Amino acid sequence: MMNFADPPRKAPMESIVPMINVVFLLLIFFLMTAEIAPPEPIPVEPPQASSEDQAEATLTLYLSPEATLAFRDAEGEDAVMAALELARIELCGDGGCAGADVPPLVLRADGQAPALEIAKLLPRLAGLGFTDVQLVTVPK
Repeated sequence: MMNFADPPRKAPMESIVPMINVVFLLLIFFLMTAEIAPPEPIPVEPPQASSEDQAEATLTLYLSPEATLAFRDAEGEDAVMAALELARIELCGDGGCAGADVPPLVLRADGQAPALEIAKLLPRLAGLGFTDVQLVTVPK
C-alpha cells in the first residue's frame, strides 16, 4: 500500500534581517554623532583665567611643563616648526595665504610651562605666518 500522507513540515527559521537593519541603523547613528579627534600628543593642564572665551582653530600646538613642543605626530622644536609650516601650506595651498587668511593657531600650554618659553615661541610662530595665536585656558 502506498503512503500518500504529506511529509512533516519544518518550522520556518526566524529571519535575522530586521536585527541586522537595527544594528546598521545604530552604527550609522553613532558614527554620525561621535566626535572623532586624535589623542593629545602630550598631556597638558591649561592655566586658569577669568575669561571664558573658547579658542577655536584647526591647528593645535602643545607645550608641556618641561617646555617640550608637540604638533600632531611631531615632537621637538625643529620637527614641530617644520610640521607647522607644512600644515599651513596644506591649508593655504601652494600660493600661500597672507595676513587674516592664515588660520589661527591654538596653543595648549601647560599652566606650569615657563612663560619665557612661550615668549620665545611667539616670534618663531609669527615668522611662519601665524599671527593669530590663541592660548587655551580654563576658567577659575
